[in-house]
Amino acid sequence: MRALYTAATGMMAQELNVEVISNNIANMRTTGFKKQRAEFQDLFYQNLRRVGTTTSDQGTRLPAGLDIGGGVKVVSTPRVMSQGNLTSTEKDLDVAIRGEGFFRVTLPDGRIAYTRAGSFERDDQGRIVTPEGYLLEPQMTIPPTATGVTINQQGQVSITMPNQTQPTELGQIQLARFVNKNGLQPIGDNLYLETAASGTPQLSNPGIDGAGTLLQQQLETANVNAVTEISDLIAAQRAYSMNAKVVSAADEMLQSTANMLR
Repeated sequence: MRALYTAATGMMAQELNVEVISNNIANMRTTGFKKQRAEFQDLFYQNLRRVGTTTSDQGTRLPAGLDIGGGVKVVSTPRVMSQGNLTSTEKDLDVAIRGEGFFRVTLPDGRIAYTRAGSFERDDQGRIVTPEGYLLEPQMTIPPTATGVTINQQGQVSITMPNQTQPTELGQIQLARFVNKNGLQPIGDNLYLETAASGTPQLSNPGIDGAGTLLQQQLETANVNAVTEISDLIAAQRAYSMNAKVVSAADEMLQSTANMLR
């Protein structure tokens, strides 16, 4: 019976939907995390009576067809790239992006990755790195004798040295923007990679050409709303349950048919 397989596609789709929602909820406290959502499409149709076909020699046509759908499928899980809330940390190397753009970091294999998480640290050489030790691009090294670090909204990094009244400019943070942010490939550790779908990165200083500005001693939180996710989870559970009811109903109908043949 076709209904068994149709309902099964619905159960599989809602199972994946719950997995997406669970990942969103699990990352509610992840810095710079962007939530995902499952998008669905209907499957192929069996045309028992095709709409618009001729029904008589006089040229009359079917105004509506007879089509039986094959179920549902998940086609993508795009990320919602909306701005997350900003929270104060009182840490000099914590930097949040307010607006568009990604920080650039260098992976151990030389590839450039992109992130919204601005929770930076200093390594043993004084270089600015991510918590995993990946270098911020362009690379900057803070001298061990520096008594303070300042990062302004335009991404200029300055340091304060002993016995100096004026800060010394250390470097300039640049942001990368993409035509299609959903085309970036997530690889974990709050990082994304450029793909053919994302387009090439457009580099600019913060606050220029549509790039966001930077806020020191701030971090961007995940853009996950707990109430919305729980509501979506309940809806997904109910949809799964209803598809399971269809499977049970189809099974009972098949059982009744089999009993009639005895």
